[in-house]
Amino acid sequence: QVQLVESGGGLVQPGGSLRLSCVASGSIFSISAMGWYRQAPGKERELVARSGGTINYEDSVKGRFTISRDNAKNTVYLQMNSLKPEDTAVYYCNAEGLTGLQRRFLTWGQGTQVTVSS
Repeated sequence: QVQLVESGGGLVQPGGSLRLSCVASGSIFSISAMGWYRQAPGKERELVARSGGTINYEDSVKGRFTISRDNAKNTVYLQMNSLKPEDTAVYYCNAEGLTGLQRRFLTWGQGTQVTVSS
């Protein structure tokens, strides 16, 4: 099994910054992509940023958020700058790849709350 553990969420004022981290552990042969999604109350989960063969961002975070990976540590980061109240949501990490038994996996983290408020 592959597990993801997120950290770095919290309360921040508008215009502030946060850095989320997500570490993958378990029987991992390779990770083909890692990404961040978010879900606000009453809304569907949406893609924020994804790093695979290419890097993709949701339009509203372009220029403010940056996704990066440390492949040696099986870790993905999300640097969030110029945060807005509408960025408030639970942020989930996602990873896909191959296990040590060469089976495909798609795994989610437990989520970390980000609240942007004055």
